[in-house]
Amino acid sequence: MSKIEGLAKLRAKLRALPAEAKAEIRQALTQSAEEVADMARRLAPYESGDLKASIKVVHGSYTPENSNVRGVSATADGDADPDLTVSVVAGNAKAFYAAWVEFGTAAHVIKPKRPGGLLNINGRLIEQVSHPGGTPRPYFFPAWRANKRRVRGRITRATKKAAQKVAGNGQ
Repeated sequence: MSKIEGLAKLRAKLRALPAEAKAEIRQALTQSAEEVADMARRLAPYESGDLKASIKVVHGSYTPENSNVRGVSATADGDADPDLTVSVVAGNAKAFYAAWVEFGTAAHVIKPKRPGGLLNINGRLIEQVSHPGGTPRPYFFPAWRANKRRVRGRITRATKKAAQKVAGNGQ
């Protein structure tokens, strides 16, 4: 029977890799997410400032404050590690219209909430309003697309750096 020398040392290094990699990758994810969020804030149209203020980086799983808010995020499926989950989101209770700005809206008719009711538009009571819709003013996905290659490269480098640290320890 042959004996493999250094097997215990190899196993110890392999066990150390996930913790080392997690720290390196988390730092890379955070830096990348902040860059994407900063660019999205710069690209977001400014009226009240609520939309720009709603763009944020969230660690772990994201639950919107309001059921009408839909954050945009990218995470691994199912059993994703919450320590390695970072989302850039836009929209909150004040800036509920974040997706409408990004993607635009189709022409639509606005009717009163109660049947037979009237809408008060600038002091005039009317039965309905034909809204022409809104043109898209993308700010979120252009920021992601502009940074995607840099994000992937940074995460790849962080993973390699962590593996090299672990492999180099105790030579």
